[in-house]
Order: sequence, then structure tokens, then C-alpha cells
Amino acid sequence: IEQKYSLLSHTGEIQVKIFFYEDKNFQGRSFECSSDCPELSSHFNRCNSIRVDGGTWVIYERPQYMGYQYILFKGEYPIFQSWNGFNDTIRSCRLIRHPPSRCRIRIYERPDFSGQMMEFSEDLSDLQDRWRQQEVHSAHVQDGLWIFYENPSYRGRQYLLEKGEYKRHSEWGALHPAVGSIRRVVDL
Repeated sequence: IEQKYSLLSHTGEIQVKIFFYEDKNFQGRSFECSSDCPELSSHFNRCNSIRVDGGTWVIYERPQYMGYQYILFKGEYPIFQSWNGFNDTIRSCRLIRHPPSRCRIRIYERPDFSGQMMEFSEDLSDLQDRWRQQEVHSAHVQDGLWIFYENPSYRGRQYLLEKGEYKRHSEWGALHPAVGSIRRVVDL
């Protein structure tokens, strides 16, 4: 990835920026953002490519941080499929501030923290390698931030889980309890 912008300001602070482009391959009308934005539709009509120059971002399909969510790390995303997008609609974004360096999560076989439980502190590209269930019905994030992916290999719908308890899959925004892979959000 070619770095075109310095991530350090004149004061030595790390700059966080995300660039949205209406067309593929960073073409067309663009918008630069360096903080949370609950409404992006006044800045662009569609979003087909994104470049993250700093920070970890959550982008949302609908305004006010609603709808499908996608977690983006520093890098280039030349087409919406490269961030697992279902379409070219992005309407809000927020910066994940100060991701923790330590992460720990417990997942449960049934709602309300019942049934089989396993604790993890590392990424798993295929959850079934360690968790014999095809579903996660509740979770307790003890430290850090985690991303649940609907499918293995960090594919499909994404759900950001912050520190706290999730008694049912609906509490992290999922329509069903399928979790194929999990990833920590760590300060890179």
C-alpha cells in the first residue's frame, strides 16, 4: 500500500483519517473524515471505495450508526466488496478510539450465559476449529473490542462487540446466532 499522507501531525500526534470515494479505485467525488459522522449522505451519494490512512473505523449502512456495520483498519479498499460490503451504501461512520492491547471474550452455547462456554484471547479465522457449535447465543467481552463475523475467514456480516455482556445474539445486532470467525480490534 502506497502511503501518500503522513500519519504524524506537526505536533507528533497520530492522525486518523478515512477517505470515501463515490467510484471504484478511489475515483470520483470524495470526502475526507477525521471524526465520527452520524450522517454522510450530504457528502456523497454512493461509496464504492475507501482509503483508511489512520485509525480503526466502523462504517454503517444507515445514518445514526444503524444497519449493517463494517470494521475497517488502515489500508485501501478499492471496491465495496473488499470490505465485505453488500452494496455501495454508507451513511455514517465512527472512529474506534484507543483500541486496547489486551482482549478476552467468553462465548456461550445458549442465551443468558448458559451451556458450554469457552474463553478466547486470540483471533480465530474458523471458530469451529475450537468451538464445536455452529452458533454463539451469548457472549461476555471481558477485555477489549471484538468483531464477530457471520462466516469463517472473516467474511459475511460483521458485528462489533464492546466490553460488556450480551445475553442474546440480538443484543450485538445479529438476526441469527451464526458466528464463523472472531477477531480482536487491537491498536496496530
